[in-house]
Amino acid sequence: MKVAIVHYWLINMRGGEKMLEALLELFPDADIFTHVYNPSAVSDLINSHNVYTSYIQQFPFAKKLYQKYLPFMPKALDSFNLQNYDLVISSEAGPAKGIIPNPDAWHICYCHSPMRYAWDMYHEYFEKTGFFTRFFMKRLIPRLRLWDVSSANLVDRFITNSGYSARRIKRYYNRDAEVVYGPASVEKYLHVPRNPADYYLLAGQVTGYKRADIAIEACVSSGRKLVVAGSGMSKKEIRRWTKTGLVSFKGRVTDGELISLFSGARALIFPGIEDMGLIPIEANAAGCPVIAYGKGGVLDTIKDGVTGLFFDKQTPSSLIKALDQFEAGEEHYKDRTLYNAQVEQFSREAFKERIKRIVAERKRI
Repeated sequence: MKVAIVHYWLINMRGGEKMLEALLELFPDADIFTHVYNPSAVSDLINSHNVYTSYIQQFPFAKKLYQKYLPFMPKALDSFNLQNYDLVISSEAGPAKGIIPNPDAWHICYCHSPMRYAWDMYHEYFEKTGFFTRFFMKRLIPRLRLWDVSSANLVDRFITNSGYSARRIKRYYNRDAEVVYGPASVEKYLHVPRNPADYYLLAGQVTGYKRADIAIEACVSSGRKLVVAGSGMSKKEIRRWTKTGLVSFKGRVTDGELISLFSGARALIFPGIEDMGLIPIEANAAGCPVIAYGKGGVLDTIKDGVTGLFFDKQTPSSLIKALDQFEAGEEHYKDRTLYNAQVEQFSREAFKERIKRIVAERKRI
């Protein structure tokens, strides 16, 4: 069976790229197709495969400005000749699923998320952009939505990472999607010792929809210490909050540094809405409780009252109430066996077993 994996872009190593690695372990002879590829920013495993790029790769400063070229990507998929492949797996968070496989091939789409900026988060992205970006968004996004819906018809089977993502796929594409969790690197966190200190942790890339502002404002106004591990915060904001003496910024951290932060944090704060979110799973694998806004993928990944708890409004005051509740019952969140039982379903091996089952079902048809 000849396998092609179409991934939206390869310019860093985040959740989508970790899933790609797991697929490559399952299909060691697979070829990779992507819009933009930066070999120095991805793993040796990915670099060991044949990687073919669309003509977006030749655009000026494509490795940095790839998101600016989004309107060109649907058409650029036509440059991929996939007629000799039996199984095509598209990894979709940017344009990837609109490829044309041969009539007898099977096309599985692992949809991490329908494009947020085209659908439910359009207004949030629109309000935070400049004049020229807004000008083009008004004209291009409606066309992108039409392409996004029509290209869903080219997919034989959708799979996704959470019930929340499955509901979004049903809403925008009118397609059912099977939930296949992960893969999260839970194994490397299971034996991390817990030595909680007097701080909370906010981890991951600091972008608008992740709502770092809620965590920072809640901790500062309630006199709690917060460590922020992740890039994206402006220098002006960093200076402003550092002056309080309660917030410290680590920037982008290594895996080893993140392990140490999980070990010492009283809990991870997760105030945004993610389709799944690997950070809360990894925190739980390290025995670190998670205090999360109760919407999105965390409803699948966090066991309320056991491995964390939820707050019901995206406001600092709602988060403060949750922090007070957590601290009042902090002793109830120390049983590592409960964390281990929860996270095992999100492991890399569990993910691979589910994908193997799905492919085997096709072979029996």
